[in-house]
Amino acid sequence: MNIFVGNLSYTTSDDSLRQAFEAFGQVSSARVIVDRESQRSRGFAFVEMPNDQEARAAIQGLDGRQVDGRPVKVNEARPKEPREPRYQR
Repeated sequence: MNIFVGNLSYTTSDDSLRQAFEAFGQVSSARVIVDRESQRSRGFAFVEMPNDQEARAAIQGLDGRQVDGRPVKVNEARPKEPREPRYQR
């Protein structure tokens, strides 16, 4: 299951995020999204957990809890919606 994590501290790393979720089960990947130009965290991340039961337990256990000093918002990620091209040729 793909999980969205919002309201992250700008100091949260992939490793610290992975550790928070590993308390609930196996984590396939944990990726904090960063700005392309500044390489600074954008304040959200995605975590992939192969076991849906463990993922649901992580969502319930971490939503609203403090991670690196901030209460995080955790829920199942929605599929990316298709967007129109920004500019046409």
